[in-house]
Amino acid sequence: MTMTRTEESTAVATPVAPTLLLAFELGERTWKLGFTTGLGQQPRIRQIPARATDRVVEELARAKARFRLPADAPVMSCYEAGREGFWLHRWLVAHAVNNQVIDSSSIEVNRRARRAKTDRLDLGGLLSLLARDQQGDRRWRVVRVPSVDEEDARQLHRTRETVQQDRNRLINRLKGLMTTQGLTLPVDANFPTQLETAQLWDGRPIPPGLKARLHRAWAQLEFLNRTLEELDAERGALTADPQTTMGRYVSALPTLRGIGPVGTWTLATEIFGWRQIKNRRQLGALVGLVPAPYQSGESAHDQGITRAGNKHVRRLMVQLAWSWVRYQPDSALTEWYQGKFGRGSRRLRRIGIVALARKLLIALWHYVEHGEIPEGAIVKGQAA
Repeated sequence: MTMTRTEESTAVATPVAPTLLLAFELGERTWKLGFTTGLGQQPRIRQIPARATDRVVEELARAKARFRLPADAPVMSCYEAGREGFWLHRWLVAHAVNNQVIDSSSIEVNRRARRAKTDRLDLGGLLSLLARDQQGDRRWRVVRVPSVDEEDARQLHRTRETVQQDRNRLINRLKGLMTTQGLTLPVDANFPTQLETAQLWDGRPIPPGLKARLHRAWAQLEFLNRTLEELDAERGALTADPQTTMGRYVSALPTLRGIGPVGTWTLATEIFGWRQIKNRRQLGALVGLVPAPYQSGESAHDQGITRAGNKHVRRLMVQLAWSWVRYQPDSALTEWYQGKFGRGSRRLRRIGIVALARKLLIALWHYVEHGEIPEGAIVKGQAA
């Protein structure tokens, strides 16, 4: 169909609905809000008390009036992922605001500019990038926001991780305090009894101040041990629908030797159960196990991994990689690691285990999604 000149000019001249752009700088006590309608415009910046959502509504209405926008004009906003989590995103979406949570490490930075930093400069930069994003020129990475249930499913396993870390710190503290007096008592169930009869190098008993401190630390350790037992019992009672993505991972991963319930549920709740993984590079980037190469002219070397990803899964995968080497010694992944790093120094082996962790994560994904058993791996219930 041929368009007449009048119809063509009318189609081109059709105005695009004006959009109010909003960027947040979120602090503990105050928030700064920056408003604009496009590039090259002086932003309107306002400060409000932190988490005062009623003030956000008021400032939105005032900004629309200031920029002569209709009251029902669409609003596009952004803020950097951080301590406020995702509740603000959900509140904005519930109030018809098209919001994006931004990965701060992915924000474009001018390397030649002096890195002056103020909230006003940060707001101006976010608004400029948001305006570009509206025009299709994306210069950052948007964080995938989980649902309330998906986020809540991670709390049990993150709690266990925190308790385990606190437990390790307490054990190291007990050992460190004893080392200052030349003592090497095992930190086990008999520790309080042995502490009463322990003697210093000259035969004297442990000083009362140190003994009291050791007893307090032991009491804290006992509490953490009981907490771990309760958390493990709670995790053991969990069930997942095998028809869901999370259920498939919870059912399939433990069938591989070396993968236990802690690793299974962590992987399922942190990434696999609610993320749509497209390829192995995306999977590695989600966890921060992607290599960061450096190449300029004749100079080329590896700068290590990016670490810009889920730290919980990254830490877990390193632990699972060590477990894989131990319990899957005849697998192709273990043979690759042993052949390339196994005979090296301790530092080289630690570097290699990170590389193995990335390969193992991809192999586990292929195992569940495509039924591809890692080459040479032992599946529980099958003959070795």
